[in-house]
Amino acid sequence: MNLTNKTILITGGTSGIGLEATRQFLKLGNKVIVTGRNKSKLNDLKKMFPQVIIFQSDVSKEEDAIQLYNDIKELGGIDILYNNAGVGINQLNLGSENKKHLEGAIYEMDVNYFGIIRLNNLFIEMLKSRSESAIINTTSILSIVPSVSEATYSASKTALSFYTKTLRSHLQSINSSVKIFELLPPLVDTDMVKDRTDKKISTQQLVESLIKGMEQNNYTIRVGASKIIYTLNRIMPNKAYNLINSEKELIKLNNNH
Repeated sequence: MNLTNKTILITGGTSGIGLEATRQFLKLGNKVIVTGRNKSKLNDLKKMFPQVIIFQSDVSKEEDAIQLYNDIKELGGIDILYNNAGVGINQLNLGSENKKHLEGAIYEMDVNYFGIIRLNNLFIEMLKSRSESAIINTTSILSIVPSVSEATYSASKTALSFYTKTLRSHLQSINSSVKIFELLPPLVDTDMVKDRTDKKISTQQLVESLIKGMEQNNYTIRVGASKIIYTLNRIMPNKAYNLINSEKELIKLNNNH
């Protein structure tokens, strides 16, 4: 896929992976539109990259999504929708009764899963009208093997992974040329996991891998440890599970009621 002179919408692009994607896509000569929930962070991004178009928008809110679509339609539309926005909660032990289990799961699914379907549904006809277009969905290494300390987050990313694969097949069945990319990051050095001491890759490395994969039309882009866990899970699933879920994580979860 050609990644120059495209108009790209990045959700949740004010920090972490989204911020780095903004930087790298701009360097390639693209027009970038970024959304976020925090107006202050959006303004900081605008100062950093004055050419970026910003919109305050929450993917989990239908009214925000519709307004975003209408605003972008007036600007002339997009070629690539990068569903980058995602959230995670601190997991409590699911074996103990707590109303926060459902509250947390609903929050994660609203952003990580339903929000993406909402935006894809709004933008799909626009993307189908372009000569070359794409959707990027960011799932996770945890869509391959779940984390006990991020159980419902893992579930939301697994749902997104299955949806991504079927969306690709559905578009192919109607002879649509829209490309559907799935990015599976390992643990990435972002604010979301700043307290974790596990080995992390940089956002720069992740986005470089994303761009390389897209340029090669590699629709499933596994990066770093995601490649290892994917292969290991096929032949030694217990080993893969134990690598994701260290003993200290299990102990921590047992103490977190």
